Amino acid sequence: MGTTITCDVAIVGGGLAGGLVALALKGKHPDLDVRIVDAGEVVGGNHIWSFFGSDVAAADRWIVAPLVAHAWTGYDIAFPLHARTIDETYYSIRSEKLDAAVRRALPDHALMLGRKVLGVSATAVVLADGGRIEAKGVIDARGPGDLSTLSLGWQKFVGRELALSAPHQALLPRVMDATVEQIDGYRFVYCLPFADDLMFVEDTYYSDTPDLDVATLTARIDAYAAARGWSVEREGRIEAGVLPVVWGGDFDAYWRSSGARIAKVGMRAGLFHPTTGYSLPDAVRTAALLADRRDFSGAALYEATHDLARKTWAARGFYRMLDTMLFRAAEPAERYRVLERFYTLSPRLIGRFYAGESTLMDKARILTGKPPVPISRALRAIAGSMQS
Repeated sequence: MGTTITCDVAIVGGGLAGGLVALALKGKHPDLDVRIVDAGEVVGGNHIWSFFGSDVAAADRWIVAPLVAHAWTGYDIAFPLHARTIDETYYSIRSEKLDAAVRRALPDHALMLGRKVLGVSATAVVLADGGRIEAKGVIDARGPGDLSTLSLGWQKFVGRELALSAPHQALLPRVMDATVEQIDGYRFVYCLPFADDLMFVEDTYYSDTPDLDVATLTARIDAYAAARGWSVEREGRIEAGVLPVVWGGDFDAYWRSSGARIAKVGMRAGLFHPTTGYSLPDAVRTAALLADRRDFSGAALYEATHDLARKTWAARGFYRMLDTMLFRAAEPAERYRVLERFYTLSPRLIGRFYAGESTLMDKARILTGKPPVPISRALRAIAGSMQS
C-alpha cells in the first residue's frame, strides 16, 4: 500500500463537486488519467440533490443529465398568505446515480475509495496508508474550509423518504411549505413526490445556530405527514445536514484556511450560494470550466479555480446583504415574511436568484415595495455587517 502512483489529475474528495469534475474531465478528455480519492466507500455519500432547470446552462446539461433520477414540470410553494404553482422544471439527483456514473466513466483502479488523505499540495497527495499520488495537478474537493472566517447563519434539515399506504395525490414537489409552525428561525417543509406512494419529506430551518436535533425533527416530520393525511408504512433513506448561509466574512482567509495555492472546487472553494447554501449550480459551472481546459498542471488548475471563486464571491454581495437582513434585521419568527414576499415575484426572477445570476433589475425589484423587515433595523444590520 506504500507505493507511489502517477496520474494526470487527482481529485481529493468524492462528493458532488469532485464527482462532477471527474465526469466532465473524462467526458471531454477520455484519455486523461483522472483519479478520485476519498475515505468513503462510494462516490457522493448518501444525498439527494435537487435543482431548478434554470440553474444549469443548456451547454452544461450533458454533465448532469445522466444523473437525474426524478423530474417535474413545476413546483408548489405555500405560505400563510400566499401559495402558488411555479412553472419551472425541477430535478432531483440521487447519490447512487452519481456513484454509478463515475464508476462507468473511470476504470476501477482510478477509484481510490476507502483511502484516507493526510495532506495535499498542488501536485501531490499523501495517503494515511503510506501511499502517495504524484499528479500533474491536484484538485481539493473535500468540503468546507474554516467556516470561522465567515459570518454565518445556518440552513439545517432532516429528510426522510416515506413509503405510504395509499397514494399521496401530490403531482408536484412542494419546495417550500411555510404554513407550518415557525420554530428556531424560518422553518419550512420540503416534499418531493418520488412515486405515487413514495414521498421524501424534509424539515428545514434557517437558524442562528448549527445545532441539529435529529430526533425532534424526525418527530415533526411524522406530525407533518399525519397532518397531510399520509399513513406511513415504512421509512427509506434518511439524510441530515447543516449548510452555511453567508452574510459576511473574509474570502481570502477562507481560501487560505485549506491551503493557499491548491486548486479547489465546491464548498472547499467557497463556491456555494450564499443564501441557500446549495452548491450544485456552481459545481456544474466549475466542472464545465475545467473540462474546457487543456492545461491540467497544478498551477493552472489553481489559477482557474481561485479566479472563478474570487469573482463569484465579489459578484454575490447582494445575496450576502439579503442574508444580513434575514438574520440580523428580521425577528426569527417573522423571517418567513421575507420569503413569502419574494415568492410573489416573477418565476424568471426567482429562477435567476437561485442560479446566483440576478440582474440589476432583479435586485431592484427584490428591494422595492413594502419591506418585510423594519427599514431602520435593516439599515443597522447592513451597516454592522460592513464593519464586521
